[in-house]
Amino acid sequence: MLNLVTGGAGFLGSHLSSALVDDGQYVIIIDNLSSGHVRNLEHAVSSGRATFIYGDVAVSVNEITELLHLALRGASIDRIWHLASPASPDAYGAHPWETLAVNGMATMSLIELALAHKARFLYTSTSEIYGDPLVHPQPESYFGNVDPIGPRSCYDEGKRFGEAAVATGVRARGLDGRLVRFFNCYGPMMEQGDGRLIPALIDAVLNNKPLPIQGTGKQTRSMTFVDDAIQLLRLVMDRPQATLQPINIGNDDERSVEDIARALAAVAGTEFNPAYESAREGDPQRRKPDLTLARSYGWSPSTSLEDGLGITWRWFSEERLAFA
Repeated sequence: MLNLVTGGAGFLGSHLSSALVDDGQYVIIIDNLSSGHVRNLEHAVSSGRATFIYGDVAVSVNEITELLHLALRGASIDRIWHLASPASPDAYGAHPWETLAVNGMATMSLIELALAHKARFLYTSTSEIYGDPLVHPQPESYFGNVDPIGPRSCYDEGKRFGEAAVATGVRARGLDGRLVRFFNCYGPMMEQGDGRLIPALIDAVLNNKPLPIQGTGKQTRSMTFVDDAIQLLRLVMDRPQATLQPINIGNDDERSVEDIARALAAVAGTEFNPAYESAREGDPQRRKPDLTLARSYGWSPSTSLEDGLGITWRWFSEERLAFA
């Protein structure tokens, strides 16, 4: 099985690439390293079953084909996993145009590539497409409450466009397409300073600073440990689909941001010392996935928040020592 993983040097992409090579599959990884790191690919590349290509997929399908030419050596791609995109508010806030491009132009070009190779295609979307939801928990049938011109719109609407491109490809072009929506994933190989909740809290503890909490801390999140997320991601790709059906990938253990910060302090063995900051504009107040469809795959999240935070904390602590 030959897989193409875009954004494969990033947090989720590197975990997926490692899982695929561990399963004996072959992987071509394309990443422009805007938010990923080559060090995340050490395991996959050392297996001898992964090839890394530095490049941007927000280009024409002909340019992507040229990028892949030497790595493919005439072979056909079986599966395309499109994970490339900034994912943290800091990252897409700093690169809004690039975020639109990788979810818009890149998605359309990669769909063309999938059609040319007769490959199965999976697009990774986000719970952000639900916006600040008026329905709780959020089922896949909910259309969302999104500000199309707000500060988060480059990501929210970029992902919504990507979903529309996949849906159109399935209906009009015969694409074998898949859609998943990630809810607040975390775990080892996140970037310490990327602005997302868990890395921001860990960074504060490691630097003996108060725990940053934006807004009141009463807003809720449903944190998903990366191993659980990758397991369901692969199940969605593997399972035949008669019709296109988005699938929420998440954990329905809903906690307040303040409670998540308390849990992190506990696993790190430090006091809960919060520093309340201004809320981000457009920040959703509640977020919890309806996992009915996910559980129909025989899957349920199995990693508790406390266990996942413990694993993540230990990884960050060891990384800090390694690069000290």
